[in-house]
Order: sequence, then structure tokens, then C-alpha cells
Amino acid sequence: MIWNESKECMSREEMRMLQGKRLHKLVDLVYHNTPFYRKKMQEMDLTPEDIQTIDDIVKLPFTTKQDLRDNYPYGLQAASMQEIVRVHASSGTTGNPTVVGYTRHDLEVWKEVTARALGAFGISRNDVFSVGYGYGLFTGGLGLHYGVEHLGATVIPTSTGNTEKHLHLLKDLQVTGLACTPSYALYLAETMQKKGMSKEDLHLRVGVFGAEPWTENMRQEIEQKLGLQGYNIYGLSEIIGPGVAYECSCKNGSHISEDHFYPEIIDPETGKVLPAGETGELVLTTLTKTGMPLLRYRTKDLTSLITEPCECGRTNVRITRIIGRSDDMLIIRGINVFPSQVESVILEMKEFEPQYMLVVDRQGNLDTLEVQVELRKELYTDEMGSLLNLKKKLADRLKSVLSISAQVKLMEPNSIPRSEGKSKRVIDKRIIK
Repeated sequence: MIWNESKECMSREEMRMLQGKRLHKLVDLVYHNTPFYRKKMQEMDLTPEDIQTIDDIVKLPFTTKQDLRDNYPYGLQAASMQEIVRVHASSGTTGNPTVVGYTRHDLEVWKEVTARALGAFGISRNDVFSVGYGYGLFTGGLGLHYGVEHLGATVIPTSTGNTEKHLHLLKDLQVTGLACTPSYALYLAETMQKKGMSKEDLHLRVGVFGAEPWTENMRQEIEQKLGLQGYNIYGLSEIIGPGVAYECSCKNGSHISEDHFYPEIIDPETGKVLPAGETGELVLTTLTKTGMPLLRYRTKDLTSLITEPCECGRTNVRITRIIGRSDDMLIIRGINVFPSQVESVILEMKEFEPQYMLVVDRQGNLDTLEVQVELRKELYTDEMGSLLNLKKKLADRLKSVLSISAQVKLMEPNSIPRSEGKSKRVIDKRIIK
């Protein structure tokens, strides 16, 4: 189902004209209403009249998460507090959280783009949909909640915190759609198995997963265990929340609602814009936001753009699966390592559960990487020879993918901590707190 054909299937020429008009209006708004941007533009000898087409976007300054923290809490808002009807904030691991204010207009845009995503996943008014993201300051819960309502389906605000109750609700309320993090979806499947339930006891057919990077192998694992079709949804609170980009039935990249969010890919080191197809850091501009619009926001997410039209009929630009974050990237003995690479290897090997932890340390002047991974219950044994063979098999495969050696530590089933929210996959002991 295409929710908004006029925007999702717009010709490239029409889209670029619309983006240019909206960019000019946006720049005029922040120049006159946001002192931070006015100062930045004046330092660059820019005025709103210098920005007439979407190609002029490269003249504008970047915005970083540090800029949001430096202007905490409301310094980047372009609207008065009388116009702000909701505030969300990121959890933030260091420094001030990033606070984002929304006007009524922004909330309408958010509902619209999330409804587009749900339509692309095949959700309709006939579905019963459980939102298993956290509600509150995190944008995941409320973002999907209002999108489901806008689409006309039945929403159940399950949130997180009681997995067994969630499973009973999925069964008893005949839930057909589920939204949560991919790691929590696997946790649901584990709990279901422990409770003696099977996927045949549920009515699930669509899963909407995001908020953390996940691999194609993990998708297949979730689909097999829960008996559904799993789709990726992408968003971030600084831009708006879930609904910035979304997969369709083709599952070949995520369509960006680019009438509202303009994407660029840059070299994270130089800031140079890269051509379509090249991997770099995703940069987004909020073309229609009025509460806290952002110019060229550096997401730190590493991906690439697909500009060719999709077989589903949508013409909007797509992003490939996020492979990691430029600031979360581990550099181990000079090699770039992403947790998603390790996850992909583990999920290729049926001997292991999709639960793992990377422990990075330093011995003398040498960085070390230990990969802790759970064995499947039926393969857990005291037979030393079998365990050594499994360790070697995984270590060899990891070395071929990562180009560095990793120590493998086989863990008992259910021994690695689970999370109902974003999973923690890395312990870096090199960082002195």
C-alpha cells in the first residue's frame, strides 16, 4: 500500500523543485528566528537570498549533536514556547541531553511520515498493532503510536517492561503488527519458547524494527522465530523520530520521506559530499519542521544513497542498511570494526544464539578483542574437543571478515544480559572514565 502516492511517487524534477522552495523557506525561518544559525550564516557571508535551489544546500553550515548540547535546552528553536506543544529528549550518555521541541505542525508531519512507513509495511485499518518501544522522552513509542492511529489501525501502547504480559497480549488480543528493537524481538522469541509457546500461537504478520543497527541475518532469525515479515524503520529524535526512512515490500533499502528530510552523504573526515552509491555519513536537513528545524545535521550513521526508482513504484531516494556509526566505530590495531560485522558472522553459524558481547582491552601497547557468544542450548556440552573446534571455527571466520584476530569466549545459554531497549554490545575497557 502506498499511503501518499503524490509525494512518495513524485518525479525527480518535481521533488527537487519542491525541495528547493522548502529549503529557501527553511533558511529564511532559521536566519530570522534562530540566533545560532544567523551567526553561522553571517560568518559565512550568507543570506537567505543566496539559497534558491536545493543545489545551494552545500553552501550552508553543518549542525552537530554538540551544537544541540551547547545550545541546551531551547537555543536552537525557531518557534516560541507558546508554539511548542511537546518536547522530547535523547538519553545522552555524556553532557546535556538533546532537547527537541515540536509544534502542532511538526506533529502532523510526524504522523504523516510514520503512516507512510506503516503503509509500506502492509499495515492497514484491519490490523491490531502493538508498540513495544519505550514511551516518554524517547521518540519511538509515541512516534509509532500516533502513526498507527493516523493510519486507522488499532494501537496497543504496550511499551517495555513486562515481556510475559506482552506475550499474553500478543496472543489474546490477536495482534498482527509489532514494533520494537530487533534485539527485543529476539528476547520476546526466547521468552515465548521458555513459556512453551510457539509462533503458531500468535497472529503476527508484520514486525517494525529500528532504533539500533541490525543485519540481514538477524532479520531472518526474527522472521523465523516469530513467524512474521520484518521491516526496518529509521529515524532519530533530532530530526523528528521514527518515520524518516522506511523499507517497502522489496526490502532493498529504506525510502526517505525526502519532501520533508533532505539527505546527503559526506566523507566523515573531510565533510565533502559523496556521490550516490558511496558509503559515508548521512546528513539530513529538516525541510518542513518549524519547532526546531536543523540544517545539514550530521547523524554519524554510515550508509549510502540509492537513487534508482524502486520496483514498488516509489521514487524517493533510499538509504542502504546502516552499517554502524562513525563515532561508534571501533579502531582495533588500526582496523575499523563494527559490531554489525561480528553479528553477521555469528548469525551465519547455527551453533550460536544471536547474543554476543565485544570486549575491547589493551595489553601493553596492543589492543585486544574478545568476542563473547552464547552457545545454543542443545549444543552446550562439557566435551572439550567440541568446544575447542567451535571456538576455532568462529575465530577463523571472524578473522576472515574483520582482518584481525579475536579471542572467542563461549558462554552458557542466557548468560549474556538482555535488554528491553537498545542492546549494549560493546565494552571498551581502553576508555578511562
